Amino acid sequence: MATKDKIGSVMVVGGGIAGMQSALDLAESGFKVYLVEDSPSIGGRMAQLDKTFPTNDCAMCTLSPKMVDAGRHINIEKLTYSELVAVDGQAGHFKVTVRQKARSVDPSKCTGCGECTLNCPVRYKAYTEPVKQFEPELSAEDREQVDSILKRYSYKKAPLLSVLQGVNAKFNYLPEGTLYYLSRALQVPVAHIVSVASFYSLFSLKPVGKNIVSVCQGTACYSQGADRILDRLQAVLEINVGEMTSDHKFTLESVRCLGCCALAPVVKIGDRVFGKVKPKDVADMVKGY
Repeated sequence: MATKDKIGSVMVVGGGIAGMQSALDLAESGFKVYLVEDSPSIGGRMAQLDKTFPTNDCAMCTLSPKMVDAGRHINIEKLTYSELVAVDGQAGHFKVTVRQKARSVDPSKCTGCGECTLNCPVRYKAYTEPVKQFEPELSAEDREQVDSILKRYSYKKAPLLSVLQGVNAKFNYLPEGTLYYLSRALQVPVAHIVSVASFYSLFSLKPVGKNIVSVCQGTACYSQGADRILDRLQAVLEINVGEMTSDHKFTLESVRCLGCCALAPVVKIGDRVFGKVKPKDVADMVKGY
């Protein structure tokens, strides 16, 4: 074929890392390059990678300079959001048909701010089944008590902590149905309520006895025989640490420190602190409750 019949331009299909490098090599050789990419921008899928084999280099550190060079090169014309439809002709003289998809934004004016995506009236949204509302299992009496607590702290801007304290004091723990009811009433996600309730040792998400028996296991108390006192309490109450008695009167727990090291060993029942406790005193202590 005669030289005059040849067109000095090249088309590269695919704007990934390989397509951009090919376009740059051809452009540096003096060819006019048309870089066709089906997606709205060049770059391909390499940006989804963290490291690249075998050098373990950062993927974006390799990709970004190529994208900048391909985007600025005077010999490269980018046809993004386009697809190759047909190729006719023969080697050295092809006729190519490219279809460009419709855009709602002028690419020459785009700055990548993202405002068009936020304000697009026809943005595609996948249909999802409506979430079934969970109906809290709460009796009418309990609901009335919770409503009174909510009303008591309604003057506060963020009453969650105070309301949880009130509910915990009323029921001696935080019932599951109550948490869902508070979530609706306060417009706070249940996950947030649970995270707050589980952070403070004051709250309990499971039923506890009327009296919390706390045995200090700090260094001072442990050295004074706190482990023997704990064993004795387990025998007298007939429960293990973390359990509640069948009559719902006691819950036994082990704590790190009660801040009464001078009184070691220390046991706390409800709000009362017992110091210098001996195993033989345990039975009489419990009988008082």
